[in-house]
Amino acid sequence: MLSTELEKQIQKQGMDLGLVEEQIANFRNGFPFLKIHKPAAIGDGIRVLDDKALENALATYRTHSPEKSIVKFVPASGAASRMFKDLFSFLDAAHNDLNKDPFTKKFIEQLEGFAFYEDLDNSLKNAGSSIDQAISDHNYQLIVHKLLDEDGLEYGTLPKGLLKFHAYPEGSRTPVQEHFVEGAQYGLGKGKLVRLHFTVSPEHQQKFETHISAVKPVMERHFGVSFEISFSQQKAATNTIAVDMDNNPFLEENGEVLFRPAGHGALLENLNEIDGDIIFIKNIDNVVPDRLKEPTITYKRAIGGVLLDVQQAVFSALASLDQEISASSVQRGKDVYTKQIGSKLPEGFDDRSVEDQAAWLRGKLNRPIRVCGMVENTGEPGGGPFWIKEPDGSLSLQIGETAQLDLNDSEQKEKFQKSSHFNPTDLVCAVRDYKENKFDLMKHRDPKTGFITEKSKSGRTLKAQELPGLWNGSMADWNSIFIEVPLITFNPVKTINDLLRDVHQ
Repeated sequence: MLSTELEKQIQKQGMDLGLVEEQIANFRNGFPFLKIHKPAAIGDGIRVLDDKALENALATYRTHSPEKSIVKFVPASGAASRMFKDLFSFLDAAHNDLNKDPFTKKFIEQLEGFAFYEDLDNSLKNAGSSIDQAISDHNYQLIVHKLLDEDGLEYGTLPKGLLKFHAYPEGSRTPVQEHFVEGAQYGLGKGKLVRLHFTVSPEHQQKFETHISAVKPVMERHFGVSFEISFSQQKAATNTIAVDMDNNPFLEENGEVLFRPAGHGALLENLNEIDGDIIFIKNIDNVVPDRLKEPTITYKRAIGGVLLDVQQAVFSALASLDQEISASSVQRGKDVYTKQIGSKLPEGFDDRSVEDQAAWLRGKLNRPIRVCGMVENTGEPGGGPFWIKEPDGSLSLQIGETAQLDLNDSEQKEKFQKSSHFNPTDLVCAVRDYKENKFDLMKHRDPKTGFITEKSKSGRTLKAQELPGLWNGSMADWNSIFIEVPLITFNPVKTINDLLRDVHQ
């Protein structure tokens, strides 16, 4: 139980007291593990589009996307500071010896491979030096300072979306610009409008707006389309309480209760406010230069086409069940659920009355739909595709994060290790029902799929809680379809030296 003083403080900070008490209970009781029935695999939960299926999906998207309001939803609130962790460590080190720091040695030796090389050189020239001079003087720390600090390029405090990633003859591009280019090629919808939505941090929004105001007219002239840009910020009300190692509220040095951002799962509220027919979701840093964009464009259109085909089949089946409850309309609903969506009915389903089957199918079919791209597992972190047995006995496809699984259970660990694919945050969503009403996405999540992690604050250890992840627990009650996509469509930038990889050159 919280003391009266703590209750008053929590309410003063604008947080919901009942929700906070529920969060503390989660710390004390833990979250239940997600139990894997079996990993999804090619031919058993993961579909491969052969040439004909790919062409059909592309044709569907070509035909119907111009009628749809399409939004490209880009989580872009992350600061780039983690990209530069090794360079910050180099600045903290008591030496200037690159041979003791392979990461910084590679960064310095291959500086000309970065799209920001010219900007960095100009910054050094303004300080009375240059990249060549600093290297000649072995003054590597000056180079790193000018990259990261406020009196240089400020890359140590900027968001990833505003860093220069790729070089072109006409000038370098940021990830924001690359998302403009992608959007023009697969996000063109009703009214020849491309709608881009960026979730940003409050301290960065003005910089995004300034950058986009310069980019937008250039892109509109180049592609002959109109862009509509919107922003949202992770809502403070979604922050979760932090606790100490005894599961009591963590108090800061000033005595205030600490609340922390609740991870990307908090973006479900932002997604819920998007008014669109089709919503593509893709992380800000997963972009490539134009020469490698073709597979991404093709498969984004393809998963969009698959989504539209499945959605039409679902809408038709639900309309049929509305018209009459019969063996025929129920069979149609079953076919859509098992063949179009690909989920599996519970045992003994056919023994139920026609009325019971119809009611069950209505509940299962009238849900948000997502089509998720899956790439072969190459050891990168990410959610895996699994079959999950639902409480009603049906089998559904879910994306499960490692933190959700009980890997101390040998049987569960074996199933996890057999997983062949993972989701690189590559999905397209349909969020309207068959009567064109918008789903309330908050009603289709599993609130018992959060994460508990250890963090530190002012040298003290604390426990933090994240809300159900956006593409796993927050979409647990969606109808999911998994499509294998080429590995080349997944090219995240986790460290600054990742930009030296061929796929970013």
